[in-house]
Amino acid sequence: MTRALIADDERLMREQLRTRLAEVWPELEIVGEAKNGVEAVELTAKLQPDLVFLDIRMPGMTGVDAARQIAQLPADDDWRGCEIVFITAYDQYAVEAFEQGVVDYVLKPAERERLTLSVQRIRKRLAQRAADGTATSEPSPAALQQLLDTLAARLDPGAASRRLKWIQATVGQNIQMIPVEDVLFFISDEKYTRVQTAHLEALIRKPIKELVDELDMNLFWQIHRSTLVNTKAIAGVSRDLRGRQLVAVKGHPQKLEVSRSYAGLFKGM
Repeated sequence: MTRALIADDERLMREQLRTRLAEVWPELEIVGEAKNGVEAVELTAKLQPDLVFLDIRMPGMTGVDAARQIAQLPADDDWRGCEIVFITAYDQYAVEAFEQGVVDYVLKPAERERLTLSVQRIRKRLAQRAADGTATSEPSPAALQQLLDTLAARLDPGAASRRLKWIQATVGQNIQMIPVEDVLFFISDEKYTRVQTAHLEALIRKPIKELVDELDMNLFWQIHRSTLVNTKAIAGVSRDLRGRQLVAVKGHPQKLEVSRSYAGLFKGM
């Protein structure tokens, strides 16, 4: 049975979607409801649903922000991730972005006929996922990130100008300002994040989770929950004897491990 979570800050909208889904998809099990983005992320991690219906506009953490964090949740043998389905009022710009096929969407208010068409698309994606044995019906992390950036720009036109452009990092006993485009990769441990350029190694206290929200994710790809790599610094990808994907970095000898959750980034390599 397919399991789903509904996240919308309006209780009536959650109830309406639940009722309509019961009509057009009676075998769908709604395992939880969230009234904001933070709850959506927490419940997704706890309940591990197959589907998450996310209202794109919620106060505080938006559906777009929640989707970024949900996409970073670690997969395991029992849960390979979930499909993201955005709930949105009619917005031609957003709908055109969704039509790229990276994620699906439900228009609200959830009228029966329109929802039936959305459910048909969603079930087709889930069937493809089951047939392929993959975490999703092949939206790569990069494609998903690109869509989320597009939607975030639509929701907040000033977001791009607030992207992180400089890293203030500790190098020995000194503080140094490092342009983000000079960074080859970031690697975090429990306490610090290592900032690696071609010429120096520095430390910052900002975790990967925060960097993902502040950096241009078309320039930096997350390849592991603790690693971001500059796409312009990727020299190639190989596999070791254990079958792990390893990213070779231009101008640096270290190879970076790609976790299973992000292997789709390099499917064509």
